[in-house]
Formats: sequence, C-alpha cells, structure tokens
Amino acid sequence: MARKTKNTFGTDEILLILCKSVTKVLTGATGGSVKYSPVVQRINKTSLKPDIGCFVLFDGVFSGIVIMNFPAASAMELYGSYMRHMGMPEEEIANLHTSDEVGNTLGELTNQIVGEFTAAIEHELYISVNQSQPKMLAINREVALSINANLDNPQARKVAFQTAGHNTFFIEMAMDKTTFVQLEDFDKGKRLDADSIIEEEHNRSNEAAPAEAAEESADDLLDSLGI
Repeated sequence: MARKTKNTFGTDEILLILCKSVTKVLTGATGGSVKYSPVVQRINKTSLKPDIGCFVLFDGVFSGIVIMNFPAASAMELYGSYMRHMGMPEEEIANLHTSDEVGNTLGELTNQIVGEFTAAIEHELYISVNQSQPKMLAINREVALSINANLDNPQARKVAFQTAGHNTFFIEMAMDKTTFVQLEDFDKGKRLDADSIIEEEHNRSNEAAPAEAAEESADDLLDSLGI
C-alpha cells in the first residue's frame, strides 16, 4: 500500500496566497484586471522604493512584513480606477501621486489586501495571523526596511504585478523560513465573504420592503373602515 504524501506549506506557498489576495482585492476595487508574474525573485532584503511604498507587519504563528511598492504611473492608475469605480466625480480626483489622497487610498487598499491575506491563511492552514496598521511613505529614494523580530532564518521574496493599463508595481515579503506539514485532513468549510454577506442582507431587505409596505397599506385600509 502506497504511503500518502503529506501536504506541506512553506514560504512560496504562503507567498502565493498573498499574490492571490492582491489580485482579488485590487481587481474588485478598481474593476480592472490585475495580474502577477508566474515567477518569483529571491532577494536579500526588503525595501521601500519610489514613488509610494506601503508596508504592514504581521505576527502570530509566524512573523513577517509585506511591502507594496508603487511607481507613480501604477499608483495613479490604481488610485484613479478605484475612485471612479466608487463613483467619485472626475474633477475631485487628485492628479499628482504626491497628493495625500493617493497615498491614503493605497494605504487603505494595502490594509484590505493584508486583511484578505490573513483571512485566507486562517482558512487554508487553520492558523491565526495578526496584522498591524499599514504605513505609507511617498519617497524618492530606496529605503531598506526590516522587521524588529527574532527571525532565525529570514527569507525574502519579490513579485511583479501588472495593472490593466500595463503599469507595473511590486510586492516584497519577508518571513522566517517556516514549513507547515498537514498531519491529517480537515474540513475547511465555507469561508465567510463579507461582501457576499452584505449583498445578501441588502437583497433580503429589498425583498422584505414590498411585503411590509403591503401590510401597512392593508392595516391603513382596515383602520379607515373602522375594523
């Protein structure tokens, strides 16, 4: 009888979950396609790079840092697409990547990405990871950044992404070399999706509204008849 191979999850598998979180959040937020490169670059250090850099620390079962580096063109495209997708009038959209609105928006999107990432990690691996509040910097030179944690064997990775307008941005991730080995099968169940829950509740409210209105009309009619 063949021995069953145990599933293992290491740095690259965790990075893939992060890449999928980036594409899911940004595609949904901007309404345009965002794709990641099928190859990953091993790097020696993580750093913030021009023109806008966002970073988030995470800890729990493992510790690490996620950095998102946006050149001006990709920053403006993602920011502008997000604002238009949200219904923002064109005249109210900032036109400089150094504007506070651009950095704040990319910081919020980074927060959503890492939130999606930690939720996916919990669902896929059944482990808990916490995230810090994202920080954003508009910079004109490279700034090396490392996490203040005791990592025995840190590993760093870099992946390129492409926007719908063919602009490029990058994510960098550093974490301790970790391997998770699945000892036995477990039921992942259905992952709760916040957007789906909100939409479901909205639809339920819309369906209930006509029925409630009809009941009120019937009650008014009975009151007018003195019944």
